Amino acid sequence: MAKNMQPYLKRCRTLGISPAVMGVNKESNRNPGPQRRPKKSEYALQLTEKQKVKFVYGVLEKQFRAYYEKAARMKGNTGDELMTLLERRLDNVVFRLGLAATRREARQLVNHGHFTVNGKRVNIPSYLVKEGEVIAVCDKSRSSAKFKKMVEDDRFVAAPKWLEKNKNAPLEGKVIAMPQRDDIDFDVAVNLIVELYSK
Repeated sequence: MAKNMQPYLKRCRTLGISPAVMGVNKESNRNPGPQRRPKKSEYALQLTEKQKVKFVYGVLEKQFRAYYEKAARMKGNTGDELMTLLERRLDNVVFRLGLAATRREARQLVNHGHFTVNGKRVNIPSYLVKEGEVIAVCDKSRSSAKFKKMVEDDRFVAAPKWLEKNKNAPLEGKVIAMPQRDDIDFDVAVNLIVELYSK
């Protein structure tokens, strides 16, 4: 399986993303000062937006292209449908519910079979959640040190409005609606991505 090994902070700086979006709470100590950058061409702007979204959600080109083609076949705005599909990924939902520190960690936890969807274990990070589905840490994994510490710390993570955290069961959440364009937690000019693929 292909794996993106690029350093987080360096990539965040290049793409103009806050490390907080990636779940990383540290900023780089290096202060390069003001830099003069040449004006980007239209293609460069489109490519940067695509790379930004791919980096945030941790998908590679082939998979991202498949998401775009699926979004293009759906009714509605292609760009909004693309972002909705990416938000619905199981690894992203695990991260957004606060059950993992980063999307990269969420992907690994899902791969290792730590989560269930409606009581059935799912180990596919790209699984697209549906409205009404319940995502939970499986019973066997609840006794692990990581998840025990999560329950003890009881740290509050504000889930987006399309997800609902179970107050009585901190290792569980429910999809109460489909994500909308304004639920995305970072700035992206998705129209540029559509323009890039429409050529």
